[in-house]
Amino acid sequence: MGKGRTNQPEFVERQTAAASAKKALLERFRTKAADPATAEAAQKRAAEAAERASARAAREAEKAERAARAAEEAAREAAEQVARAAREAEEAAREAAEKAERERLAEAEAKAERDARYAARKAKGKKGKR
Repeated sequence: MGKGRTNQPEFVERQTAAASAKKALLERFRTKAADPATAEAAQKRAAEAAERASARAAREAEKAERAARAAEEAAREAAEQVARAAREAEEAAREAAEKAERERLAEAEAKAERDARYAARKAKGKKGKR
């Protein structure tokens, strides 16, 4: 029964203590904001942040440039490989054509020799029959 009455003064005391703490905090903030050293420190922090941001942007630009150079190098190497493969294919085709021509000539010579032997046998056989 007496509980509600005893808590009431404590509540008011806590409320006033909280209000006075808020006022003190606000006053401390106002004095700090008016202090030129605080403004100077804030400017210094802002300058450092800007410097860090510009350094980061420079690093990112350099990284992008390296990536572009690497891509260009890869494209150049790919083009060289394609050209090399084309040259090798052309060389292989030329060699295959030369080999086919040599084989055709060899077959023609073999046929000519065979025909000559056949003609010689036939001529020999006709001489014997007369």
